[in-house]
Amino acid sequence: MAAGVGRFEALEGGFDDPSAEVLAEAAAAFGLLASPARLHLVWALAQGESDVSGLAERVGGALPAISQHLAKLKLAGLVRSRREGRRVVYLVDDPDVVTIVRRMVGQLSDRQADAGPRAGAGHLRGLGA
Repeated sequence: MAAGVGRFEALEGGFDDPSAEVLAEAAAAFGLLASPARLHLVWALAQGESDVSGLAERVGGALPAISQHLAKLKLAGLVRSRREGRRVVYLVDDPDVVTIVRRMVGQLSDRQADAGPRAGAGHLRGLGA
């Protein structure tokens, strides 16, 4: 592989398809991020670590629901936690996930800003997303 060319770029160039296991793992990760609440949690944690209370306030959810979402993200290896006294602090465990989330959300935000508030609303939703 040439310097500066990642595995993804190599696949785009017409190389071998990823294995069924890799595709299944990617689909599972995207499935977890398909929830707006979990996507928002990863977005918030990409900005810096936080505890459940701070995340619930930022994302706008009840503590039990936020805790369940975090447990799923943690089980999938997308976030991790550590104890600070009585507090449990969460942080993103996979910087590549941060890159993907920032790119997708940023791109969609840019499109919406360029097209105006009503244009493109729900554009992906009509594609089965």
